[in-house]
Amino acid sequence: MTLQTDITTLEDIKLLVDTFYSKVQKDEFIGPIFNEKIGNRWPEHLEKMYRFWQTILLEVHSYSGSPFPPHKQLPVAKEHFDRWMEIFTETTDSLFSGPLAEEAKLRAKNMAEMFNYKIDYFRNLEKNQTNNS
Repeated sequence: MTLQTDITTLEDIKLLVDTFYSKVQKDEFIGPIFNEKIGNRWPEHLEKMYRFWQTILLEVHSYSGSPFPPHKQLPVAKEHFDRWMEIFTETTDSLFSGPLAEEAKLRAKNMAEMFNYKIDYFRNLEKNQTNNS
């Protein structure tokens, strides 16, 4: 068994992101949502994810933008975020060990919870606007 190291380089981030999203794409529950939304733009999405996690974990400011808007209209509920988090945690734990690996899981969990909350919020807002008009 090889001793796991922490996430320290862009190469580590690429390994994490590539491994994670290859599992997501094959997942029966959340895979179809991602594959339909992203289509043939996976390379572009992965590049964006490398920059996002590099900015968060390695403090190399290569990502700019707002991560939430592209997710706003996705047909997802809490159980989709739970599955996403389950795959992210398993992937991180299988590849890395250390403070940054723990930070990645914490950030992912916070993001999943925030996205879920905001998607619910916007859905309810739209529903109420429809009902009130």
